[in-house]
Amino acid sequence: MVSWKGIYFLLALFLASFFGSIFMLSPFLPLMFVSPTWYRWITDRIVATWLTLPVALLEMVFGAKVVITGDGFIPGERSVIIMNHRTRMDWMFLWNCLLRYSYLRLEKICLKSSLKSVPGFGWAMQVAAFIFIQRKWEDDKNHFENMLDYFCDIREPLQLLIFPEGTDLTGNNLDAIHDITVAYPQNIPQTEKHLLNGNFPKEIHFHVHRYPVQTLPTSREELQLWCQKRWEEKEERLQLFYEGEKYFDVTGRSIIPPCKSELRVLVVKCISLLYWTLFTLGMFVLLYLYSFVRLYCVTAVVIFVVQQKIFGGLEIIELACHQYFNKRQNGYGRKTE
Repeated sequence: MVSWKGIYFLLALFLASFFGSIFMLSPFLPLMFVSPTWYRWITDRIVATWLTLPVALLEMVFGAKVVITGDGFIPGERSVIIMNHRTRMDWMFLWNCLLRYSYLRLEKICLKSSLKSVPGFGWAMQVAAFIFIQRKWEDDKNHFENMLDYFCDIREPLQLLIFPEGTDLTGNNLDAIHDITVAYPQNIPQTEKHLLNGNFPKEIHFHVHRYPVQTLPTSREELQLWCQKRWEEKEERLQLFYEGEKYFDVTGRSIIPPCKSELRVLVVKCISLLYWTLFTLGMFVLLYLYSFVRLYCVTAVVIFVVQQKIFGGLEIIELACHQYFNKRQNGYGRKTE
């Protein structure tokens, strides 16, 4: 049965992402054609402010408890995050962990391409340069590699979340692999429908194991075996979790302390709730009072929809702009030699 809590949660996230895309992100779209690097720097930070909202809602409004054990994260390092896929919402719950141990602006998610067409959410994901895939490796391989090369070129220390099945994780621009096991000891909201019904997780447990890239095997075949071994360990860890005390570590503490204190995390969550509530209400007021604001809103919506149908998404345009500037720079360099 649909609950007011579920309606409030999803509506708050949708309206914040919709108005945020229109009024906070779209004004910076032209910067993509001038400097993709500066465009990425600015928009990553804007998107990160929205990522704090679901964290704040889950913990402050709906009382979710977050427990993190293991190795933690070293802020700013370049890593691939591999995580078990227990529910369709795991990728969102991970933000509760990253807010404490890392920088939300660094995270990029590899996810199915159909999500990019969702109004608000999908537009923000395009601006954030998430990596959308068709789930056919022969079709996705070039795009995946081009996006990773782009992030390396602009020296973006990204943390890429994937749910791998023998994915090639080798690379010269990687510092570590973060293997995360997530578990829900009480209730497990599987889909958005469960959240709409008010079935929010009461506890979310993360166990983090950091593998420096130097410790990884170098061949693709050995790496596939390495991934399979990690998944076998996850299954054993989860079995012990659910059959035992429902803790990954009875101490309930990470080996590496979080880079943000709980007081700082609390302040961030309070500011996020206050800002996005006032921002959403303010946008409704402006739309009601001013016709030029309504015109701008409609124009921005049309741009988001049309560019995707014609070019395939803003992240595709951004990549093309970067490649164009690279070719110009390389061509100019050869002429001056």
